[in-house]
Amino acid sequence: MIRLAIKMIMGDRLKYLGLLIGLAFAATLITQQASIFMGYTQRTWAFIKDTPHADIWVMDEQMRFTEDSKPLQDVVLYRTRSVPGVDWAMPMYRAQLPVRLADGTLEMTNIIGVDDSTLLGGPINMLAGSLEDLRQADSVIVEKRAAEGDLMITNPDGTKRPLRVGDAISINDNAARVVGICETREPFYWQPSLYTTYSRALQFAPQQRKLMSFVLVGAKPGEDINALATRISDFTGHKARTADDFSALTMWYTLINTGILVNFGITVALGFVIGLLVCGQTFFNYVVDNAKYFGALKALGLTNRRLLAMIFAQVIVVGTMGYGLGAGCAALTGMFLKPVGVGFYMPWQLLVGSGVGMLFICLASAAISAINILRLEPATVFKS
Repeated sequence: MIRLAIKMIMGDRLKYLGLLIGLAFAATLITQQASIFMGYTQRTWAFIKDTPHADIWVMDEQMRFTEDSKPLQDVVLYRTRSVPGVDWAMPMYRAQLPVRLADGTLEMTNIIGVDDSTLLGGPINMLAGSLEDLRQADSVIVEKRAAEGDLMITNPDGTKRPLRVGDAISINDNAARVVGICETREPFYWQPSLYTTYSRALQFAPQQRKLMSFVLVGAKPGEDINALATRISDFTGHKARTADDFSALTMWYTLINTGILVNFGITVALGFVIGLLVCGQTFFNYVVDNAKYFGALKALGLTNRRLLAMIFAQVIVVGTMGYGLGAGCAALTGMFLKPVGVGFYMPWQLLVGSGVGMLFICLASAAISAINILRLEPATVFKS
C-alpha cells in the first residue's frame, strides 16, 4: 500500500511539483536564515575566542558586552593575582582610538594592548611578521581585514593598496609602525583592530585615572573555573566571568539590543507558515481531487488506519525530498554569501532542527488532509 501511495502522489504531476517546490522553498528559507543567524551569533564572541589562553575575564560589574568599555584600576590586577587558584593574571587594554594613515585617512580603530612580557592575548594566526615583533619600538600588528579594507592607503595616483609591514601610521597623534599582519575571526562589529603591547597602548590612550579594560586569568591545573571566578569576584569586588559566560553575555546583549533575534525569528517563522500553508493547501486539494480513489480503496476493505498510513507516507516522502532540495539550496547560497562578508554557519545541529521543523509541517499537513479521509464514505466511488 505504501508503494501504491507513492505512485499516486507522483502520478499527479501538478500537485507533486507544487508540494515539492513549496516545501523546498520553505526549507531553503528556514535553513538559510537560521544559518545566517548562527553565523552572526558566532561573530559576537569572536574577540573572546581569539583569546583562548584566558580561562576567566575580570571586568567592571556593569560591563554588558565586549565593546562596552568600563576601565578598571590597576590595583584589581594585583588583587586578582593574590586569589588562591590563580596561575597567572595579565592586564589587557581595549578601546577605540583614532588612527591616521600616511595619506591622511582617519579611522576609529580598536586598539588592543596585551601583556608586555608574555604577549598573552595577542593574535595567534600571523600572516606576516611575528607576535614577538611587538617588542620593537612603536610596533603594532594589524588584522588582515583592516589592512585590506578600512585601513587601505591611497597612492598619489588615486589607486589603493593594503596596509603592509613597514608602513608608518599615527595612533591618537602618536607615531606607530606596522610590524605584522594577523588573521582573526570575523567580528560582529565593523571597527578594524590593531594589537600592541599594554604599556604602549597606555601611551597611545588619552590619560585618565582608569585605563585597564580586562584582567585575563589562567587557572591552576585541576582548578574549578566557575568556583575560581566566584572567589575572584568576592575578593576583588569586580565581576569575574569564564570565557563561556562572557561569550553568552555578549551574545545575548547584542542579539536582543540590535533586533537581530526578533528579525531572524520572524523570517524563520515566516518560512514555517509558508511551508504549512503551501503544503497543507496543496495536499488538501490533492486528497479532495482523489477522493474517489480513496473511496474505492475503502470499498475494497482498507481501514482508515491503512489509508492514513498512505497519506502520511505520501507527505513524508515528498517532504523529505523537498527538505533535501531546500537544504542543498541553502548550503549553495552560503557558498556565495560567505566570501562577501555575510555571516553563514550551518552545523549539523541546525540541519537536524530544520529537518524536525519540516517534519512538523508535513505531519500537520497530513493531519489536516486526514480529516477528509476519516469522513470519506466508500459509496463515493459509485457517484459519477
